[in-house]
Amino acid sequence: QVQLVESGGGLVQAGASLILSCEASGRTSSGYAMGWFPLAPGNEREFVGGINRSSGTDYADSVKGRFTISRDNAKNTVYLQMNSLKPEDTAVYYCAANSWAWGNIPTSPTSYDYWGQGTQVTVSS
Repeated sequence: QVQLVESGGGLVQAGASLILSCEASGRTSSGYAMGWFPLAPGNEREFVGGINRSSGTDYADSVKGRFTISRDNAKNTVYLQMNSLKPEDTAVYYCAANSWAWGNIPTSPTSYDYWGQGTQVTVSS
């Protein structure tokens, strides 16, 4: 079992940056592939990026070049650096942990076993 807690959300203007954190407890996050899934009203959770156990990353086309995912295994924390934010990035951002994937990074929310409570990101125009 692993518990995930996101933090770092807030209200920013378009073009600004935010860093979201996802801290894991219970088991070390290094044993999991991690994903980030924003959920906006009226939409479904969508994959924006993930990091595998060896710190390889993958991103959705909509955020490539703007978002960067990293992990600090000593702190059991995964980060989502978001630059050049747009109003359409507004959502509750959830991090999730996958316990069985190795090299690949699953993009479907159903492939993730554990979820955090989410952190709100609001980007004003």
